[in-house]
Amino acid sequence: MTKITGDQALVKKINRSIILETIRRHAPVSRAKVSELTGLNKATVSNLVQELATHHLLQEIGPGESSGGRKPQLLLFNGQAGYAVGVELRVNQMTGVLTDLEGNIAAEADDSLAEHNVESVTQRMIAMIKELMQQAPPSPYGIIGIGVGVPGMVDGNGTVLFAPNLGWDMVPLQQRLEEELGLPVTIDNEANAGAQGELRFGAGQDARHLLYISAGSGIGSGIIINGELYKGARGYAGESGHMSIEADGKACSCGNRGCWELYASEKSYDDKGDRLPARRTSALIRHAEEGHAETIRHFQELGRYLGIGITNLVNGFNPQSVIIGGPLSDARAWIGDTLKQVVAERTLPYHKELMEIRFAELGSRSTMIGAAYSAISQFLGPVRVSVPAT
Repeated sequence: MTKITGDQALVKKINRSIILETIRRHAPVSRAKVSELTGLNKATVSNLVQELATHHLLQEIGPGESSGGRKPQLLLFNGQAGYAVGVELRVNQMTGVLTDLEGNIAAEADDSLAEHNVESVTQRMIAMIKELMQQAPPSPYGIIGIGVGVPGMVDGNGTVLFAPNLGWDMVPLQQRLEEELGLPVTIDNEANAGAQGELRFGAGQDARHLLYISAGSGIGSGIIINGELYKGARGYAGESGHMSIEADGKACSCGNRGCWELYASEKSYDDKGDRLPARRTSALIRHAEEGHAETIRHFQELGRYLGIGITNLVNGFNPQSVIIGGPLSDARAWIGDTLKQVVAERTLPYHKELMEIRFAELGSRSTMIGAAYSAISQFLGPVRVSVPAT
């Protein structure tokens, strides 16, 4: 967070960021409308629009409707001014996307992971990123950065402090990738990245207070408070998959017992022995579509356990919206009704009033697109201002 000073360059940077975001959200839009929406005077808007257009971030698309007098020139954010790569590291799979500056996917890649050796996974990630970079169309800025979402705790320097499902501890992933690729890299928890993806481009665009639940090989939560990602005192908030929902339950790799993700994630597949015909959600969805009874029952059980954990989070955070993402969001046809029923029955009445439960609009791509957005946001240089308490 940038502290307020009298520096005119900072004020200009703040105003430029506000104008760019306003045009991105409301385009096509005129300079006069931007002035009205932002509260900035017309001269300031006109000067900064000209600067942004010179830097290829805005473009005029011709005249709009006149309300009397000369027709206004309409503005668009130039989403094709550059491209970003977003990668999600899962337990059994690594996926990646190449997006433009508006989160639109230009290319995709995936790779299965049979083992989690840090050096091997890092090299395969670098190869995937390079493959995606080569598919970028020509643009003024080319590849502007890379974002990675990982299933674990990440510090402000992009070091993966602890990822129990990968067996990783103190891995300086950002440093390694930047040294190899020569581009800015952001690393974050995969649920935080997913929350950003849905907030900026998906089901959370109208929400100021939301919980994003990433349900796949584990469970994580991205917490948005007043439109901003909440990371906690030291940056590690959101490890909700390791809250206990069974006091004397199964042992977890994190050292706890009865963790939520043991019952409500893909980890639960291993408890079913031969009763399930597959161990990957994508394959199980195909079996459910064909009417396989045990698969359908298991998805419904997952929905019940997801509902129990979500109830705890809703009672604690009182969100405006809950968004379920990750691989299990693709099984919404079988988990959705049970999940919503449990939350409706167990949540405190005033907490569930006006609260919505949605599935991710970006589906299983929320984290990848959110990771790409982290790189985009660093490139566009948004400035957030905090006013010290008096």
